[in-house]
Amino acid sequence: MSLLKKHMLPYLITIILLLLFFIWAYFTMINIRPVVNKRPKIDKDAKQVIFTLEEKLRRHVVFLAQEIGERNVFLPANLNKAAAYIRKYWQESGYEVKLQAYPVFGVECVNLSVEILGKEKPAEIILIGAHYDSVDGSPGANDNGSAVAALLEISRLFRQRPQKKTVRFVAFANEEPPFYHTKWMGSYEYARWCREQGENILGMLSLETIGYYSEQPKSQKYPPPLNLFYPDKGNFIAVVGNLRSKELVRTFTKYFEEEIDFPVECIATFGLIPGISWSDHSSFWKYDYPAIMITDTALYRYPFYHTYEDTPDKIHYSKLSLVTYGIFGAVKRLAEEE
Repeated sequence: MSLLKKHMLPYLITIILLLLFFIWAYFTMINIRPVVNKRPKIDKDAKQVIFTLEEKLRRHVVFLAQEIGERNVFLPANLNKAAAYIRKYWQESGYEVKLQAYPVFGVECVNLSVEILGKEKPAEIILIGAHYDSVDGSPGANDNGSAVAALLEISRLFRQRPQKKTVRFVAFANEEPPFYHTKWMGSYEYARWCREQGENILGMLSLETIGYYSEQPKSQKYPPPLNLFYPDKGNFIAVVGNLRSKELVRTFTKYFEEEIDFPVECIATFGLIPGISWSDHSSFWKYDYPAIMITDTALYRYPFYHTYEDTPDKIHYSKLSLVTYGIFGAVKRLAEEE
């Protein structure tokens, strides 16, 4: 073998290995879009629900991010106001609210939950959650007022509509730094409790920053190498999971597409890729529950992420109402599966 060939061999092997990796990644992590059986036909009643949702969602976001503002353990009065708002709304919707309290830095923090018991399989649970705290220095309209608003309205739409399986809604404390990925996250405390109780959670859906969209080219960014496979317009909702949650990613995406005409992208991949584990779903991964995140991709799109400019006027409420209605329809389908 010539000297030139000897020098080229390592480079050729590297190129071949990289090519094989990209092929494997595409077919196992990225190209998992489901086959959609039917496209949605939105009737007059559904259009009215979506129209009504828009104003209801706006009111929730304005209250959380403007009337309350920044809310976390460093401003415990505001954190308590947000929890009280969620509790009151659920009680007025006819739910019995359960509280899970735990101390953090001398502050009593609470997770709040409500549920509709399944009429045929009550022990099988579909759980939808969102964190209601905001990061230090931010009023948190999109992160995470938009998701809390959707959580509240989806729970309202489910009221008096029992499914085969139990549908549970949880508002978590302390997702934001410095608690993120620690035992002080509300979702970590809740997931640990679920596992200790032996609860059969078939799927956990974490709603995380779902209110900002753009039709501008190059408005969407990604951690490499995902930028090679996904669109550059930030006009879609993303469904994100780890490899163990792949089927939940696929099934939820399919149902969402069949319920609402709104762009959606999905991925199931390694949790170590930046952004993939960045919310409350990761707490449920730690306790071996399938869990996904539904998101507008946060800092990869939203220019006001974790800043004082994350205010209610930045949210696209008409699109948020479509996404909320689509999530509601998809969860309903998940809860009716055999």
